[in-house]
Amino acid sequence: MSTSPRDWSSHPPYVYPDYKSTVLRGPTRPLIPLKHTLSERTGPVYGHDSLGALDNDLTRNGRRNGEPLGERIVVTGRVTDEAGRPVRNTLVEVWQANAAGRYVHKVDQHDAPLDPNFLGGGRCVTDDEGRYRFYSIKPGAYPWGNHHNAWRPNHIHFSLLGPSIATRLVTQMYFPGDPLLDLDPIFQGTPEAARSRLISKFSIDVTEPSFALGYVFDIVLRGASATPMEV
Repeated sequence: MSTSPRDWSSHPPYVYPDYKSTVLRGPTRPLIPLKHTLSERTGPVYGHDSLGALDNDLTRNGRRNGEPLGERIVVTGRVTDEAGRPVRNTLVEVWQANAAGRYVHKVDQHDAPLDPNFLGGGRCVTDDEGRYRFYSIKPGAYPWGNHHNAWRPNHIHFSLLGPSIATRLVTQMYFPGDPLLDLDPIFQGTPEAARSRLISKFSIDVTEPSFALGYVFDIVLRGASATPMEV
């Protein structure tokens, strides 16, 4: 299968001053190409056998004594290459804040409640058509210390791991109509022409009656229409 070179005009710069931490961690010197060893080219390998039955259902995989709180959602889409061909059997991982905008992580100590029935993480493997599907709770916005009165939009983190660690894509999915998008330096750090690729689309066809609203988020690897990576 032929591959296209990465279109850097679709991706955010390594250093984007409005997103303050990139100034501290982004490379400022030319990158040094490193020859890939066998481990970077061939592993790790994931498959259906390593997944649990509830790994893709964030509304159930963290339950202790009841249902998680918040608006239930279904997130689905296709993973394709630059020619629209499905990317099969690739691991898709997600992590997110709960409905109150708080992560299950010791570093997250902001004044919002934890949900004892929601872990905020899941994974699945794409099928023969490159499709994935998650059930979850719509994440809440939360404050962060980037600048005065800074709030992150509702978002879900995605990680895709292909046949090796060298093929990993980490990105974020946002929700349509979120007023915080225009104020968010992480979203704004993506070149304007490519920002819409990070916003999911509401779908009444994906929506499940009396249960969950549906969103479609297609992911394109490589090429001129590639899904932007996370800065």
